[in-house]
Amino acid sequence: MPGIFNRYYQRYDAWYEKNTFAYLSELAALKKAIPREGMGIEIGVGTGRFAAPLGISIGIDPSQKMIAIARQRGVHVCLGKGEQLPFKRSGFDYAALIMTLCFAADPLEVLRETNRVLQKDGRIVVAIIDKYSFLGEKYQQKKGIFYEEARFFGVEELTHLLVKTGFESFFYYQTLFHAPDTLGEIERPKKGFGDGGFVVISGMKN
Repeated sequence: MPGIFNRYYQRYDAWYEKNTFAYLSELAALKKAIPREGMGIEIGVGTGRFAAPLGISIGIDPSQKMIAIARQRGVHVCLGKGEQLPFKRSGFDYAALIMTLCFAADPLEVLRETNRVLQKDGRIVVAIIDKYSFLGEKYQQKKGIFYEEARFFGVEELTHLLVKTGFESFFYYQTLFHAPDTLGEIERPKKGFGDGGFVVISGMKN
């Protein structure tokens, strides 16, 4: 999967410029879940579009082209994949995986590794395009460059995987209640899931 992102990294980053209100809506939902304090990491940091404004100082990604941009945005990044995190046990207070699991070769192993590097009571924040939302259905039918080989998750399915890999005490926020390219303002996030296309799941290491 890093080959796609190395080849089309500029197109990936340009999406956020083109769909500004969708991007800002996603950030607003994430800010409801990202801890305000502590050492955080974004696994699958990409170009740093989320880590930088969310104050996440460390990131990892398998795409060389993308992490070069993330560095320009002030994120301390390293080349690597979520299935084999080059970090010690219990080194982080929280971890964010924003649109990462759908591109992972082994999502379960990514979650296990995330659990390993989190401190006791550390928090995981996962963001997905809900498989069963209007947006998830649209992306699965459209099969664009980035989503052609992606695996989409439903919220309940992903929550089950989080429980299986040692997380509990979940809460949810959702946004993107309309198509990203139609938005003329930031959509305020709402608690729960089932209406919005973009869902943020937060859980605690048990």
